[in-house]
Amino acid sequence: MLPKLESDTLVLRVPESGDFDAYSRFFADPAASGGYGGPLRPDRAWQILAGHIGHWCLRGYGMWMVVNRDTGEVLGGCGFVWPKGWPRRELTWWLLPDARGRGIATCASRLAIRHAYMDYAWDQVETHMNDDNIAARALVDRLGGIWIARQMFPDGLERNVFRLPHPDRS
Repeated sequence: MLPKLESDTLVLRVPESGDFDAYSRFFADPAASGGYGGPLRPDRAWQILAGHIGHWCLRGYGMWMVVNRDTGEVLGGCGFVWPKGWPRRELTWWLLPDARGRGIATCASRLAIRHAYMDYAWDQVETHMNDDNIAARALVDRLGGIWIARQMFPDGLERNVFRLPHPDRS
């Protein structure tokens, strides 16, 4: 059974085909999706959604949809990816523009990190981002991220890599 994570305000659930609208809206917005390769046409957003669904089958973990617990509204995505050929798995997240600035990424990330340490029994949770992604770096700081490496990635960019501590032990 695929995991579903919950807090007082959020539900993190595995993506499904009905989430295409959220992916399409996010990737169509240049300001929101610029750090994720956007803006993208709807067919490319569909491919990313399909890849996120398939990641669960191939790796046994993946991205969750971040959903408002009370309304059922999809707010974005948060979870773990490890694309073929990349040196590390990472915690990643994205939020629709209306969901930003409300602490949602922090709450969702803490749920995912806790799950990785407790349920997957990972000894380390990591993330990395492009150097110009100021919002992602601020989130890493809020999560207590600790710089552990500077590494070249297959897309030709060098990135800082951060270890994210267990949210109940940091």
